[in-house]
Order: sequence, then structure tokens, then C-alpha cells
Amino acid sequence: MLKYPNLFSPIKVGGEIFHNRIIASATGYVEIKDKALPDAAISYYARKAMGGAAAVVIGECQVDHPNGGSRGGACIDLSDFGWRGFLMKLTDRISRNGALASAELCHAGRYSSTGLGPSDGELDNGRQCVAMSEEQILQTIEAHVQAARFAKMCGFRMVTIHGGHGWLPQQFFSPFTNQRTDKWGGSAENRARLAVAICDGIHEACGYDFPVEIRISATEFEDGYDLDGGIEYARQLDGHADIIHVSLGVHGTMRTDRWLEMSPSMFREEGVNIERAAEIKKNVNKSLVAVVASISDPDMMEDIIASGKADFIAMARQLLCDPDTPNKARDGREDEIRQCMRCMSCWSNLMNGFRCAINPETGREDEVLNALPPAKSQKVLVIGGGIAGMQAALTAAGEGHSVTLYEKSPRLGGGILCEENVPFKARTAGYLALQEKLLEKAGVEIKVNQAVTADFAKEQNADVIVVAVGSSPIVPPISGIEHAICANDVYAQPYLAGKKAIIIGAGFVGAELAVYLHRLGTEVELIEQAASIRSDNNRTHGMALSGELRRLDIVPRFNSEVVGIKPQAVVLADGEEISGDTIIYATGQSANTDIALSLAQAAPRVLYVGDCAGSGNIMDAVKNAWTLARTIGRF
Repeated sequence: MLKYPNLFSPIKVGGEIFHNRIIASATGYVEIKDKALPDAAISYYARKAMGGAAAVVIGECQVDHPNGGSRGGACIDLSDFGWRGFLMKLTDRISRNGALASAELCHAGRYSSTGLGPSDGELDNGRQCVAMSEEQILQTIEAHVQAARFAKMCGFRMVTIHGGHGWLPQQFFSPFTNQRTDKWGGSAENRARLAVAICDGIHEACGYDFPVEIRISATEFEDGYDLDGGIEYARQLDGHADIIHVSLGVHGTMRTDRWLEMSPSMFREEGVNIERAAEIKKNVNKSLVAVVASISDPDMMEDIIASGKADFIAMARQLLCDPDTPNKARDGREDEIRQCMRCMSCWSNLMNGFRCAINPETGREDEVLNALPPAKSQKVLVIGGGIAGMQAALTAAGEGHSVTLYEKSPRLGGGILCEENVPFKARTAGYLALQEKLLEKAGVEIKVNQAVTADFAKEQNADVIVVAVGSSPIVPPISGIEHAICANDVYAQPYLAGKKAIIIGAGFVGAELAVYLHRLGTEVELIEQAASIRSDNNRTHGMALSGELRRLDIVPRFNSEVVGIKPQAVVLADGEEISGDTIIYATGQSANTDIALSLAQAAPRVLYVGDCAGSGNIMDAVKNAWTLARTIGRF
């Protein structure tokens, strides 16, 4: 018997059957050449179908190139028949793997290279946008219709109109970007006329058995309309769109913390958009409702469907993190689902193709799906049970090797384990727990409380040693540093911070610690020598973290150097003295190079992964460990 019967109940929409209620929401792919994406892109999208999603949406499909193209965007051009060959191969792969292929129809409007939108105006960056004429509006509707017709010809079995996040249909609906006084502006009916006309036009051209989904934003927050506005948007679309896909936010705003509501960060609650979608569901009668809300938990998904808050769950980042989420939930293996940490690594790596910090296969699906030569079984020792060591051991065991993992401390997890009780890092702790469970299931022999010396390692006669001995916190060379404590110790024992804490260093470790302590009631002073938060190659999370600091009224002291530390105070370079109960340093990590190099001759083949090999963050550690472990016994 299914544990999630509502989530996995089939439903007919138009003439198509969705075999469950999970939609792989739109994500784009940036590498375009000669009117095609690489074959790797086909594997990228097909993998989601293989994982059990009922529909897979192909992101960033332009309907009116170049007039409606997003500036600098790498997009599929549905106005160019030269794309037909590639798109037919893409939809064939998705369909053969049991999912409906949907094309996301996009028009950037006022954010396009031409700047054509509902009204004249000026963007936050000073660029001018120009009001469309009546003729241009009608041409734009027809462009959407012809794009949908072409998509159907190429094997797509539905389309998704991007009418949220500040794209053209939302620009027309929002009274903040539409100041027209003709039939395309003013009342809600007039402002929604463009979106309604596009939906109706596609149905007339492609048939009413061809599902039309439209993504809308439930609210633009203080940058535009509120939830009541989003409800009215949905009411106008009711019965015209088969599925109303409820998201959040608007791009183009300089309020980066609000822009990120489109893909909520770890600082937002689970299912952040569910209740808004539920309100919209109450106010429509004919259209079905899909919700995207940073949902990873199948129990929550089941409740959403069973309670009638929505008819579909749309997922983007969760299916990057674990494309097998649907299959695992259906099979009763929900405890094996790798849940998205909302760390923003995927967003920050977008221009290199989507990547996931903890799923090394994302963006490399072709490497997995294309057969490798069989591996010769090896005896493998993994030294270090942090993120890289755990991934290396798990990958090696999955390739059929005999693996033993040694960790010098009592528990697996490495240095990041100190953050396990931080509420907004709950997914990180869950990921570590899942990795440990999978290691045991894979038959990896785990030895904790056992440091490994070079002599001991040699005695094991391993074929391969994977060195994953990590890094250690840098103790800054500041006079009086003995009066300060390490950030890792405070993460593990936050009571050490006292009533007021001074944190030296505003990288992710220090800035996130400031958020954590503030939430616990500690007054925080954050001091950074640089001019901004050090984003560690994850700019998008840096934006989310900056937004959270603003929300909590934590104002970092940038361009400030600490030159001395007293028992309960720090001295800045300009002579200012700041008092606090506890001084905490969060000034980076240093690779445990000496330990790593001492093991260089301990086996015929020695591999270095993670921080000791210069990885620096979770994503680098995971992909490095996964890649090298797959070479064992093969090359």
C-alpha cells in the first residue's frame, strides 16, 4: 500500500495523464551552440523523468527573439524552426522515460534587450523601457501561440507560460508596472487580458486537450501587488489556464532579499508559499493549482494534496538535489531522499550549468548515464569522515570496492558537525545523517575514534587510500588572540557567547553565526576587514545572508581591522575599542596539508579529496570526492 496515496494519484488534465502530482519545475541550461544544447542537456532533463516526475518543464524558451529575449540569457528560441531537430530528441527522451515534456514560454518584456513592456518607465539600473503599441501587444500574443504550436510539433505535450517573477504577463498585470489607460490597463480584467489572451490563443491553436500551465507570483511583496492582487490575477485566469502554478516575487528589484523569495534561502521556513497557494486555490473553480515552495518532505507534499491546498507540487532545486525524490517516496524509501539544503550553490553556478552542492551528478548526468568500463575491485581506505570522506567512501562502495572509513573523532561529519543544531542548517545535519545511513547500507566498514598514521595505513595493504583529512580553523595573528574563542566552539556551545558577542570575520561562518546568535537573543557585533561579506564563490547565498542580516538589523562593520584583543574587548586600527562578553574569531580554514602529505607513500595509489586538497566548500568537496572515487579500479 502506498504511503502517499494522494501524492501518487494520477490525474487527467486536458487530454494528458499526469501519473502523479509532482512537476519538475523549469530550470534553464546555458550552453547553446548552432541552435542546440549539448547532449548533456538532454541527459540533464531526462534524468528528472527517470526519477519519477510526472512532467518536466524545459526552462527559458523564448517566444519572440530578439524582441522578448532576456538580455544576455542563453535560451531556446521557439521562433526559429532550426531548433526542431534538437527539441524532438529532447522530448523523445523525456517521453520515453514516462514524463510529459513542457516548454516554458518566456518573454522578458521591459527587461528584454528592446525594453518593450506595458508602459514607459525607468528600471532600477537606469535603463529606459518603452510602452508596447496595440499592434505589438497583438504580435506578442501571436508569438506565444506560434511558439506553443511549434513546441507541440516538436513533441512537447504541454506548455508553461511564465507569467510570474516579473516576466511580461506579470508586468501587464501589476499596477506598479502597468499604467496604461486603454483596454490593457486599469482594471484587473484589463491588466490580466494579455495573460488570458495567450492562454486562450494557445488552446485554440493547439486544442483543448493540450494542457496550458501558467506560472504566477502570489505576491510581489512591497515591490508591487500583495496576496489579494495575486488572488485576483488567478481569478482572471481561472478556466483559461489548465494549471495555475503559484510562485513568489519579482525579478528586477534592487531588494535582493525579496528577489530571492523566488527561490527561498535556508533562512526561510519550509513550504514558505503553501498558505498563499491555498488561498489562491480557494478562489478558483476551474483551474488546478500547483505550488512551488521549497518543499522536500514527502509527508508535507502528501498533506498539501490531501488537504486540497494544491493539486500539484512543483519542484526545481529539490530535483537538482535528488532527481529520484518521486521514485523514493513512492517506493517507501523517503528516508533516503537527499533534501535540498537551500544553500544557493545551484544559483551561484548557473552560468556554468546548474550544479548541486551535495548531488555531484547534477549537471554531469551524461557521465553517469554513459557507461564506464567495469571497475576492478579494490581494497580502499578512506581516511577522514567529513563530507568529502563520506562521499568518497559511498561512491567507491557503490562501484563494488571493499571500503573502510576511518575517522579520528567519535562521529562522522567533520568540522561542519558543529552546526548541527542551527535551525537554518537543519538540512545540512539531515544530509550528514543520510550519508551515514547510506554508508552503513552500502557495507562500508566505519571506524570512529581512530586516527590513522602513515605506518598504520601501510600495514592495511590497501590498493587505494583516499585522504580526506580536512582543514582546521585559522587562528588569526592578532595580539591577545588567547582571549578569543573559535566560531566552531560557539556553534557547538552557543551559551559561550554570553549576552554580547564580537565576531571577527564576516565570511559565511562568521555572518551565519551572527544570525544564529541573534536569534538566540545575543547581541552581536560583526567586524570584517574587507568591504563586504566574503561570499566564497556562492554569491547568491551571500545575497540571502546579507538580506537576513538587514532583516535582523545586524549592521557589519566593514573595512575595519582588529589589531588587538583584550579579555572583553577588541581594538580597531583606528583606535576604537568595542566591548563584549565574548570575542569570537571566524577567519577561515587552513588545509591539514602536513597530515595529508604524510600519507603519500602509504599505498600504491593515494587520492586527495576535500579541504585538504583545496576544495573549500561543500560543493567542491562532494564533486571532487565523487569524481575521483569513480576512477578507482578503472583508470
